Amino acid sequence: MSDPVRIAQFIGSSFVESREPGTFASLNPSDPADVVALAPRGAKEDAAKAVQAASQAFPTWRHMSGPARADALYQWASRIQDRHEELSQAIAREVGKPLGEARGEVSRCIAILRYFAGDAVRSVGEVIPALSDGPLQYSLRQPLGVVTLITPWNFPLAIPLWKAAPALAMGNTVVFKPAEQSPWCAQLLAETSIGLPDGAFNVVQGDGETVGTALIEDPGVKAVSFTGSIEVGTIIQKVSAARNVKCQTEMGGKNAAIVLKDADLPRAAGLVAAGAMRFAGQKCTATSRVIVEKAVYTEFVSVLVKAVESLPVGPASDPATAVGPVIEESAQHRLTRALENSPFEREHVSRATCPGYYVPPTVFGRVDPGSDLAQDELFGPVLAVLEAEDLDHAVEIGNATRFGLSTAVYTQDISSAMRFVDRIEAGLVRVNGDTTGVDPHAPFGGTKASSSGTREQGPVAKDFYSEWKTVQINP
Repeated sequence: MSDPVRIAQFIGSSFVESREPGTFASLNPSDPADVVALAPRGAKEDAAKAVQAASQAFPTWRHMSGPARADALYQWASRIQDRHEELSQAIAREVGKPLGEARGEVSRCIAILRYFAGDAVRSVGEVIPALSDGPLQYSLRQPLGVVTLITPWNFPLAIPLWKAAPALAMGNTVVFKPAEQSPWCAQLLAETSIGLPDGAFNVVQGDGETVGTALIEDPGVKAVSFTGSIEVGTIIQKVSAARNVKCQTEMGGKNAAIVLKDADLPRAAGLVAAGAMRFAGQKCTATSRVIVEKAVYTEFVSVLVKAVESLPVGPASDPATAVGPVIEESAQHRLTRALENSPFEREHVSRATCPGYYVPPTVFGRVDPGSDLAQDELFGPVLAVLEAEDLDHAVEIGNATRFGLSTAVYTQDISSAMRFVDRIEAGLVRVNGDTTGVDPHAPFGGTKASSSGTREQGPVAKDFYSEWKTVQINP
């Protein structure tokens, strides 16, 4: 077992020691005896220094030509490509993501950077006819300045990049605070960024209460993009509103799949099982409820259980693994208590085990739509099965939650599919596909408490990271 990696702050394109001498450990969820990294707890002074570095870099970066910024992002993608397997192994080891999915995440990072490299050379404005004859009137997208990114551990490279890439493409500079559970992945991402102008991309490690608070309150920060819990997101929204700066928050889901009586049941069961259980259900888009039309409820549950049983369980480092451990001991205890205290019948509990912080994939049947199990985001390999009379009833149940991130319907009837698309309250909608993920070039985000209303990724991502300036030139 190798010695823990010593993590440093990444400020002005250099790795520097934190002003706070204390450290915290990052553990391998598949083998908690494996101490992956020792990271600084972080200090307010670290945050201030990073914002200062980003502020100093901003004039140079924003005035680089679009093609030059595009080339810098494309070269970053190439450096990640060169270290593809190393980064994949790091994700699997540090956050317990099965290696196959970790490899997919690294490939996604490359696609994100290459897509937004293109955005740097796309149109940044438009000509607008003036009210009177003569003036030239046009609009321009302008960068905001320094933006802060605060991200979770479950996509330790992809989520930071789907925020940083459009921010940088628009001419902003970045200060990134990763989750405490994934400092090594963040340090590796920082290493691959070397080649950007000094200070364009900075990483400040540390706890949210100290470092996160210092960043969102820093007067040099002009926008904050956050992915995480409702509780923290709400705090960030309030601080940003008081400072009158842009704020973007993505805050989870309680995602439902609806199975109608005309669905291809084996196909639906396989996709629901994968959406619920892969990576131990630790995705904000994971399927956590499946609402089944009454006429096929018993048959579907039988097929679903077989699909869940077929998913390989094991350590994250095994390429065959689909279901590995959860992220840490506290998550394991929280999920175990939730399973033990649930009053509903267990249709299935996995008999397979894996090392580390393992929670068995569990399916509960005939769950009450108003219960905690059907309403709270558990962020684990737990699936609640609910019964509905018909499509309208299923949509009513699906919408009866404070969340509205991702959803799916399984049907062979196009009119039912289109009624579902029209009536369901969610930002991401699938027909005959699972609830997880979205193409990196398509908008991502939710409704209701899942999101503050903006969208990430795709052609709309630049809306958050820029502001409009209207110009009129008179002869």
